[in-house]
Amino acid sequence: MRQLGGMRGGLLATCAAAALIGSTIGANAGGFHVREQSTEFQGMSFAGNGTTGGGLSGMFWNPAVAAYAPVGIYTESHYAALIGRTEMTAEPGSTLLFVGDKSGDIAKDAIVPSSYLSYRLNDRLVFAMSVNSPFGLVTEPENRVWAGQTFARTSEIKTYNFTPTLAYRLTPTLAFGVGLQIQHIEGRLKRATGVTPNSQNGVVAGDDTAFGFTAGVNWTPVPGTHIGVGYRSSIDHTLEGNVYFAGSVAGLPTGPGGWGAASIKAGVTLPEIVTLSLRQAINSQWTILGTVEWSHWSRLEKLDVVCTGPSNTINLLGCPTTGAGTVQSSLPLGWHDGWFVSLGAEYRYNDRLTLRTGFAYEKSPIQAADERSLRVPDADRIWASLGATYKWNEKVAFDFAYTHIFVEDSRIDRTEQGIRFVGHSESAVDILSLGVKVKLGD
Repeated sequence: MRQLGGMRGGLLATCAAAALIGSTIGANAGGFHVREQSTEFQGMSFAGNGTTGGGLSGMFWNPAVAAYAPVGIYTESHYAALIGRTEMTAEPGSTLLFVGDKSGDIAKDAIVPSSYLSYRLNDRLVFAMSVNSPFGLVTEPENRVWAGQTFARTSEIKTYNFTPTLAYRLTPTLAFGVGLQIQHIEGRLKRATGVTPNSQNGVVAGDDTAFGFTAGVNWTPVPGTHIGVGYRSSIDHTLEGNVYFAGSVAGLPTGPGGWGAASIKAGVTLPEIVTLSLRQAINSQWTILGTVEWSHWSRLEKLDVVCTGPSNTINLLGCPTTGAGTVQSSLPLGWHDGWFVSLGAEYRYNDRLTLRTGFAYEKSPIQAADERSLRVPDADRIWASLGATYKWNEKVAFDFAYTHIFVEDSRIDRTEQGIRFVGHSESAVDILSLGVKVKLGD
């Protein structure tokens, strides 16, 4: 009965953390990938994140990590505070430069939670569950009226990902893991429908639930050496929703989706991710770690929003009053595959305290000025991190991490709907994280 009660408590904690995801997410990795899924590995800039020897949170990148979970019920909860600043400036050549050249800060401070739970079924087989937000984005310029207002005013992408997992230790040196991804996505994009300061916002909003999988292997060829390979599959989403005006418009009726609404759909394939990690013990105190990660962002060539029904009024938002199938809007992307390389180290100061540091270089999927949307002005970046774990007692441990991300200044040259924006973007990010690890019982 103690086991069942402990598992019920762990599942409730996991679901509680899941309730926070979505309203609080913010992307701080290439594209709109959310990397902050582990305080422990953040302290090393995610070096070694797909290997065992660390915490259960490594199962996000490699489900085989769960095979090494302790006996009984074990949980982890992580909370990352993202404090970023991104500013865009319009330059000569921009169509609406006369309106204003500064976006102000478009980044929104955010809390990213993630939770993990494992239950050892026998000496080889482990059931585990993770709750994460692997993709997300929230941007909104401080200056509502500026040269980029017809490109973007508010951008929100939220994902809720539940991954039940089975991990099996085939031999003392080899383990496998597989998981089912159940992912819900919500999106809401706003832009000004005109060039005047009082221009109404046009909104595209939709949601969808779809499925994918994870798979991985961990190999320990010699004691102290751990090699992990993990795979998170792509997930095909077709968001269904409405296009409408954000507020009331004189002469337009409201409908289920908003003022002047029409039903739409938008297909997006979120990329598969492959992670290769190494963890190598040097002696009883020092360990070095490394990771190479590939993300298939080149899948995102464009985002088409397609009308599935007529507008309930005249065709002000791109959906005719007769027929469906019209492309309401198209956002060209043309992204490239993303790469992430990190190196880190751990120092076991004593039985209670472990210290960490790490550095990483991330190659953004957005490389050219005409690929850089005002919704996602992403660029190459360097990560620098510090972290620690303090073992409170045999049941409870705390993780801490701090990261500063140096983002390369980037050029923007976009033309959408006949309006051009020429300018540049400047960004920087700080991340503070706290993790709690609890063994609930044998």
